[in-house]
Amino acid sequence: MMATQDSEADLLLERAGGGDVAAREKLLVHYQERLLQMVRLRMDRRLAARVDPSDIVQETLIEAVQKLSDYLRRRPLPFYPWLRQLAWERLVDLHRRHVRAQKRSVRREERQCPPLPNSSAQELADRLVAQGSTPSARLKRLELRTRVKLALSQLSELDREVLVMKHLEQLSTPEIAAILKITEGAFYTRHVRALERLRNLLHDTFGKVEP
Repeated sequence: MMATQDSEADLLLERAGGGDVAAREKLLVHYQERLLQMVRLRMDRRLAARVDPSDIVQETLIEAVQKLSDYLRRRPLPFYPWLRQLAWERLVDLHRRHVRAQKRSVRREERQCPPLPNSSAQELADRLVAQGSTPSARLKRLELRTRVKLALSQLSELDREVLVMKHLEQLSTPEIAAILKITEGAFYTRHVRALERLRNLLHDTFGKVEP
């Protein structure tokens, strides 16, 4: 299904680059739901109480329309990572204005990346824990999920971001590499190291943990 969607998007992108106005509109609509999912996963609950995720997506698409001709000339990133970057910058700015402004940090540098919402951290933990069908397996998985969620909060921001993009946003390896401005091989190494650090945290905190 994803391959079919990618092929459709590639065709729309090619037509849009050739000046097809209808293809430009369809290209943006094609990624609308995916953008909305990203915003919902990343949106702090305090910000969600003030701003509708759909509004962020719509404003992102309006900005994308204005910048699309320049993008098609330069192609600085693959299309979805470029579109996602517009939404991400808008989300970070809204978080800074509506959340961080209420509670200024006394440190010289504040987080640029909004914290992962609790519900999304829970979902990420679920995806990193093996599934089980028996009652005992489900109970074991519930306990491990709680431990993984705690360990995730202790990872560095970069390690956590790698896991969020791969397992929660479910971005492809080429997309993540483009977003992080690294090679696909470098991303693979970072991903393996992030998983290793997560396992080490689980071991250091809870002793031997069987997935």
